[in-house]
Amino acid sequence: MKFSHLDEEGRAVMVDVSHKPKVRREATAFGRVYLRPETIQLIRKSLIKKGDVLTVARIAAISGAKRTADLIPLCHNITIDQVDIDFTVAEEAVEIRSYAVCTDKTGIEMEALTAVSIAALTIYDMCKAVDRSIKISDIRLLEKTKDEPI
Repeated sequence: MKFSHLDEEGRAVMVDVSHKPKVRREATAFGRVYLRPETIQLIRKSLIKKGDVLTVARIAAISGAKRTADLIPLCHNITIDQVDIDFTVAEEAVEIRSYAVCTDKTGIEMEALTAVSIAALTIYDMCKAVDRSIKISDIRLLEKTKDEPI
């Protein structure tokens, strides 16, 4: 099996995408942050002392998606057209869903996954003073698509 990020000598390399056409690409990612029910109530009522948890997590997620190439060493720096973050506050968890779009030569899934990860870490950071049982889980890519080249 040949890995795309290794050269013939086994050294890490960035994949050459110069020959690929720019096409519209979309990705959806998901993650979950488990919290105590009391913490969920504080989030719902905007009573966490650090501020509005979901608003801050949304902004952090978008910022994180835009910095993905800085965080993942062999990830291409692409132009992101859209990042959208949705939260579902359940009884024992905050579910995070990101949707990202680009028109470029390669991926958008790493940006969608980074957005979910950064949102989850932000929720953790904002709630850790009141909840020591927080668990981040289930981060995964749900879907990725790309249009056909024109």
